[in-house]
Amino acid sequence: MDIRIGFADTARELVVRSNGTQEELTAKINEALGGNAVVELADDKGKKYIIRTDRIVYVEIGPSKPHAVGFAGV
Repeated sequence: MDIRIGFADTARELVVRSNGTQEELTAKINEALGGNAVVELADDKGKKYIIRTDRIVYVEIGPSKPHAVGFAGV
């Protein structure tokens, strides 16, 4: 799953590719947002991200899309 997190006062977003299911990740993020705490996410390569939730504007959780390589038309 790809998790895109947008923050207040910045045009950049954080993208984390995680192995969890959409339901698990949604529950984890909702719990952290409700308590105005921090959320800890791990990506599929083992890196951990600790994010303060007070500056989060939006969170998008969806399946990862494979990137097309080459010039072949679809």
